[in-house]
Amino acid sequence: MARGFGVAAGLDPQVARPLAASCEQLGYASIWSNDHPGAKGLETLSQFAVDTKGIELGVAVIAVDRQSPSEIAGDIERLGLDPARLWLGVGAGFFKRPLTVMREALPQLREALPGVRLVLAAMGPKMCAFAGSSWDGAFFNWMTPEHAAGSRHHVEEGAREAGRDAPPVFGYVRTAVGPDAADRLAKDEGFYRELHDGYRNHFARLDAPAGTVGVAAADGAAAQSALAGYTALDTVVVRGLASATLEGMGEVATACAPPAQ
Repeated sequence: MARGFGVAAGLDPQVARPLAASCEQLGYASIWSNDHPGAKGLETLSQFAVDTKGIELGVAVIAVDRQSPSEIAGDIERLGLDPARLWLGVGAGFFKRPLTVMREALPQLREALPGVRLVLAAMGPKMCAFAGSSWDGAFFNWMTPEHAAGSRHHVEEGAREAGRDAPPVFGYVRTAVGPDAADRLAKDEGFYRELHDGYRNHFARLDAPAGTVGVAAADGAAAQSALAGYTALDTVVVRGLASATLEGMGEVATACAPPAQ
C-alpha cells in the first residue's frame, strides 16, 4: 500500500512548494490537489513540481462539466507539467447521466492528453466497473474501509470482463490529527453530505454515522493505525484537514507519513 498526500487547490505557493518537498523526503509516493471553481488543481501541481524531482503529481478530480479536454491539455502545456509524472483524475461533476458522460469523454481525453494517466472518479458500482474496464486508475472518495473493499471488487470485475489487469485504486481519506480532529472531520464531511444528490445517495449507501467517514485521530500513532485499515486502496491519499499553513499541513503530513519499510 503506497501513500499520497492531498490538499485543496489554491494553496499558497509559499506553502505548497516546501510541503511537497517535505512529502517527498517523508517517502510519500505522490502528492495531490483537488480542483474546484475557485482554483485549478493543475496550478497547485505546478507549485508542487518546483522543488521536487521524483514524487508523482495528481489532481483529483477535475469535473468535465467545468473544463474540456482541450482546456486541460492547454493548462498542462502552459504550466510546463511533465505528463509522465501526472495522474489526472476526472469526474462528471453536475452532469446528469454521469456514466454516459464519462464514456463519451474518455476518447476525447485520450486524444487530447497523450501520455497522461487518466483516473476515473468512481463511487457507484457501474462507474467502478467502468474504471476497471477502461481507465488507468480508479479514484474513490468518502469511503469507509469496508465500502472501499466492495467498490474495489467492482473495479476488478470490470477489468476481468474486459480481459485486462485491474488498474490501481486510489482514494482520498480525510484525516485530521489533534484535539480538534473530530470537529474538523465532521465539518468537512457535513459539507459533502449535502453537496448534491450524488453525494447524498453515496452517504446513504454508506450508512455510516455522521462524522465517521475518514480519520479523526488524537495523535500520529492513532492516525497510522486507522489509515492501515484501508487495505482495499493501492494508494491511500491522506487528505489533510488542517489550516492551510506549512505548520498545519506539515504536522498532518508528518504524523501520517508512510511507515519505514
